Amino acid sequence: MNLDRARIAEKFARAVNMDADELEAWLETPESRRVGFTAAGTSESVGHASGRRIVAILRTHGTRLSDDDYAHMRKVAGYVARHRAQEPANMVTSRWRYSLMNWGHDPLKEGPA
Repeated sequence: MNLDRARIAEKFARAVNMDADELEAWLETPESRRVGFTAAGTSESVGHASGRRIVAILRTHGTRLSDDDYAHMRKVAGYVARHRAQEPANMVTSRWRYSLMNWGHDPLKEGPA
């Protein structure tokens, strides 16, 4: 897989506006566990599992990230961009916001997605 690591890292940094501790704390909440698509035979949503992976990526020095990490970072940036385009009228307590937060992006925080 041909990866432009610098560009992926930049898009990931713009998309993920929660730090590792903040995201990890969010993932422990009941709201976090109630949203997202859960594949048959699993008990954890795709977004929740992604959130755990994002925490690990945020805690890993950039030079130690693998191609798989960069592929996931690209997936995260794409998900956030697509999901942001579907903004509901009330985002404060919406499943939409909670799902984005599982992917490391809180739309109520300042900054671009």
